[in-house]
Amino acid sequence: MEAAERKTLKKFSAQLRIDQLEMFKQRGMGHIGGCLSVTELISVLYGKQMKYDPANPDWKGRDYLVMSKAHAAPAVEAALAEKGFFDKQLLLTMDNIGTHIPSHVDRLLTPGIDVTGGSLGQGASIAAGIAYGLKHEGVNDQYVYVCIGDGELNEGQNWEAFQFMAHNGLNNCIVFIDNNKRQHDGYCNDVLKPFSYEEKMKAFGFWCKTADGASEEAIDNAIEEAKQVKDKAVCIVLDTIKGQGVKYYEDMPDNHSPKVFEEGRAMIDAAIAELKKITEEE
Repeated sequence: MEAAERKTLKKFSAQLRIDQLEMFKQRGMGHIGGCLSVTELISVLYGKQMKYDPANPDWKGRDYLVMSKAHAAPAVEAALAEKGFFDKQLLLTMDNIGTHIPSHVDRLLTPGIDVTGGSLGQGASIAAGIAYGLKHEGVNDQYVYVCIGDGELNEGQNWEAFQFMAHNGLNNCIVFIDNNKRQHDGYCNDVLKPFSYEEKMKAFGFWCKTADGASEEAIDNAIEEAKQVKDKAVCIVLDTIKGQGVKYYEDMPDNHSPKVFEEGRAMIDAAIAELKKITEEE
């Protein structure tokens, strides 16, 4: 990755964090931790890797994003707004009555959202179906990206979908596991002790590697490598931190969906000020 592109993506990630923090502050709560942990991924997808058309969200030649961990909607919605799918001011209406910006992805409300979510553990199956359909139609230049939370992998439907992907060699579906080590009920290790996701996915027949989920360059490199795989389903495990990029939320014991009190507003304002320094760098 060239230095200029690296800088552009870093700025984009910072702007996405600013947008999300403004949304959470306005609403007074939100799934902050899990949104921030996928911000670099969303930055790389919408900043470089994905094909899309803001003027025609349903463009038949687009790539697809299935946000299986649907509560990370604000991260995706921020990217869609920044890329011109809708007026950025709409972000501040998150979860208001009549809004087009829900806190969980909804294809019927938000332009650019491909799949509605909310009930966890189903995104992998949907992504597999889209990818299989594209293969069946002979389409070889479109990708399906699916982002799955590590806590979400407690649900068995994911593993049935992974079997299907591996059996059918769906190399056009790139699975991302957001390994931020925490879920609604606490640390994943305490709720249901996880195994090595990379080893498990390889055992299922996937090509799989682990990448630094806080590095746009590492994510981009992993995607480029995954796109060279021709005969296997593919998975990238992202090593992330819940609340990533905002220390106040990284350090918060329960950062899944905290309310924003006065202390939090001050911390958000301070974080936004620091992030703006990144976006304003020459």
